[in-house]
Amino acid sequence: MTPNRPAVMRTVSRRRALWFCLGRPLICLVGLAAMSNSVRAIESPHIERFKSTWRAQDGETIEQIISNVSKVAQFVPRMWGVAQLDENDYVFVLWTRHPDDILDEPYFITWRIALDGTFQLASTYAKPIELGWHALALSLIATEVKESERDANLGFLHDPSNFNFVTTTQGRLGDLLRQGRCTIVEPVEVDYLPKQKDKPTEKGDLWRALLLVNCDIPGPRFFTYNGVITFEKSEGQDWEPQSPFAKRIAAFPPGSWFARMEP
Repeated sequence: MTPNRPAVMRTVSRRRALWFCLGRPLICLVGLAAMSNSVRAIESPHIERFKSTWRAQDGETIEQIISNVSKVAQFVPRMWGVAQLDENDYVFVLWTRHPDDILDEPYFITWRIALDGTFQLASTYAKPIELGWHALALSLIATEVKESERDANLGFLHDPSNFNFVTTTQGRLGDLLRQGRCTIVEPVEVDYLPKQKDKPTEKGDLWRALLLVNCDIPGPRFFTYNGVITFEKSEGQDWEPQSPFAKRIAAFPPGSWFARMEP
């Protein structure tokens, strides 16, 4: 048994490495490519098929998303790869925040190849990518701000037009905020909330956009100063307003948000 132990330990290490990459909120501090000879930084049929068939909900390709996000966020794509672990195949893109970051501490966005050949995103932190490049960029930049990363792109984070992927019955959220003379302040969050298996009655498995705004319009100060706007979206469903301010934005046109106020 002793001669086989190193091989067993390598297998366990590879498995833990990949699931650590999939399960971390953002950073994967594992040099996956260095740990597994089943990880291949090559152009494989899996990668080619993924690039040609996978689409975000708005129709964007993965290469369009990566190209656009890399221009506004601290996101430097380094290589594509394929991993085979626990009889499952995975496609991943490895990236770093800065061009000179060492590859011993990379980030991963990973998709599992299902039995029917479809690609299922396994990196929960990156779920905004399914909404398109604006959502992913906002999510990454918001995380940079939380982690006190220097030179985070606050201009992009505070530009209302970048929130137009959130739609309401009155129109796109970013357009409505501009018409309502609202500016975005901290904090901003665009993330995905998976359902906790031990809390089946609580919300989960949904995208959330949360932002604070100051609006130069008449209205109650608790709305117009640091007003909280929260929208949530489940798979296959429309965006739904959650906070009181968001419900007014979705129900009334700009300029009429506070025309009728309940006691």
